[in-house]
Amino acid sequence: MSEWLPVAWFGVIAFGVMMYVLLDGFVLGLGILAAFARDEAQLDDMMNTAAPIWDGNETWLVLGGAGLMAAFPRAYAIILSNLYLPVLLMLIALVFRGVAFEFRFKAVRSKRHWGFAFAAGSILAAFAQGLMLGAIVQGLPADPQQARTTFAWFSPFAMTTGVALVFGYALLGASWLILKTEGNLRRRAREWIRPLIVAMLAFIGLVSSWLPFLDSRIMARWFEGNRFLWLSPMPIAVLVCAVMLWRAAAMRSHDARPFLLSYALFALGFIGLLIGLWPNIVPPSLSLWEASSPPSSQGFVFVGLVILLPVILGYTAWSYRVFRGKIEGGSGYH
Repeated sequence: MSEWLPVAWFGVIAFGVMMYVLLDGFVLGLGILAAFARDEAQLDDMMNTAAPIWDGNETWLVLGGAGLMAAFPRAYAIILSNLYLPVLLMLIALVFRGVAFEFRFKAVRSKRHWGFAFAAGSILAAFAQGLMLGAIVQGLPADPQQARTTFAWFSPFAMTTGVALVFGYALLGASWLILKTEGNLRRRAREWIRPLIVAMLAFIGLVSSWLPFLDSRIMARWFEGNRFLWLSPMPIAVLVCAVMLWRAAAMRSHDARPFLLSYALFALGFIGLLIGLWPNIVPPSLSLWEASSPPSSQGFVFVGLVILLPVILGYTAWSYRVFRGKIEGGSGYH
């Protein structure tokens, strides 16, 4: 049990993070693209596509954070002690975005200002998440008592991953608009897709080529044993997926395809990252088993997870099913 429980919990946390990225990513993408809305009516339509379902997306973020604290308290302490400011920035930005999302529908004279707040909160939250990802991948000290200085996470690599995630979420947002809208807004979303594909591919290539040179141990892990055989198909799969997405952006009769391919692009990048860092939960050297809590604690919490996770999945699937289909221009959920 002491061997497989940490692996199971790692899978649960990875699944929770991925679900958050995929489900809240397109809402953050809508906020990022809000700056390019033609007018307030078009921004209304953009926000109405996510209005019925966006509230539940943070559930997955809470699941990932709570799972990390319960199953890997040492990793939780290391990450929080080193990334306190980026985490705080993300939470403030998410609150700011949520308030703006709700208040904008009720505002009259200040509607434009709340639209700007929605965009600003979304961009900052996306950038902060990418910043944390870059700092974790770059490596954190294994002893929380030896946490770096307050701004040690402020590195070129972390900043690059922050910008990359902003473009990635914008791609998810544009593909979501193709799926959920008609007319001029869908046409504009198709125009946004291709520049965003180019930007995301450029950042994926930059980050992937940069990653092995951050630390000699990372490069060694990439080329040891069978790991390289697992990683080598990833660039080809990403490129094929990007080409299919490029072509799907021009297809007028397959509105779901760009959205599914955007999801596939994110999933491939996430899987490649996990393979490259395995078996560490906090690079460069803290493994799953070194960071895990006692098996009795992990097992006790796992029982609750087995009960709770199907409920979350069921509610999420039900809500997306109820509000499936496209919205009509000028209508929405208020």
